[in-house]
Amino acid sequence: MNVGDRVRLMSGREEGIITRILDNNIVEVAIDNDFTIPVARREIVVIAAEESTFLRNDTPKPVAKKEPVAPVLAAHGIYLAMVHQSDELLAATIINNTDYDVLFTCGEERNEKYRGLQNDKVAPKATRVVGHYHLKDFEQWPSLLVQFLQHRTGGPTLFEPITKKIQFKAASFYKSKKMAPVLKKEAYVFQLDSKPVPLDAGQLLGQLAEKPAQNENFKLKAPDHEVDLHIEKLTDEYKTLSNSAMLKLQLEHFQDALDRAMATNMHEIIFIHGTGTGVLRKEIQKILSRTQGIKYFEDARKEKFGYGATLVRIR
Repeated sequence: MNVGDRVRLMSGREEGIITRILDNNIVEVAIDNDFTIPVARREIVVIAAEESTFLRNDTPKPVAKKEPVAPVLAAHGIYLAMVHQSDELLAATIINNTDYDVLFTCGEERNEKYRGLQNDKVAPKATRVVGHYHLKDFEQWPSLLVQFLQHRTGGPTLFEPITKKIQFKAASFYKSKKMAPVLKKEAYVFQLDSKPVPLDAGQLLGQLAEKPAQNENFKLKAPDHEVDLHIEKLTDEYKTLSNSAMLKLQLEHFQDALDRAMATNMHEIIFIHGTGTGVLRKEIQKILSRTQGIKYFEDARKEKFGYGATLVRIR
């Protein structure tokens, strides 16, 4: 399953689009291109593109004729395009209109905090969806940061890696609508490169031989021994969040604390999730059950927490 796949919930008839991968077993799905929910991979199936035609005999909706739009002038280039999946939902798409493979990473930046989304290779004249965003939330869209490097097996040129930050502003966003290369459809298009910058291999070797920057003072901070995942402890705006958004935020804090605990060689950590409906406890324990490096986990100190906390022993 990949971002952009259309899927159906096995527990009902609801359909939606995968908007992002939350972890190895959970994905975020936009139902009817409206609201998003976290769903376990085993609870959804990918819908074949031909299904509606051959199985359900849906009548295709007439497509309104549009005035022709002038194509992007650049014959080559790397772009980020925001492509309509519906009137409301846009797919952030990396477009490689060059003759080189593009190795990329993509992430979001909110309030000066970075969150990685994807990394992959895009073949020449190909595209890759990296995320989905709702127009109604335009004012809350994060900045997107794309790092990429062009490569071609047997190619004679070494190119400089490029980092590009896209900040979405209404005044310029709606003026960016044009025909997207490769996709051959209208989209809001932002060019990430102007012209590939050749890099001298000898100069690169010299730079690698230089003394590295002084980063020795950096030290990863271990989390607290007890991590409280009650939503009111994580954000002051919890009353405005949907249940799925709260669960997503809680799981992000859980994963961050678990990663730091393992990286700093902690022997154990307690996650306080409360009892409630049991959804958060269930999702946490599913993640723990497939995480390497976990010795075991169990209910933590029932005399203190009841069934509202999980103790994790780390190898």
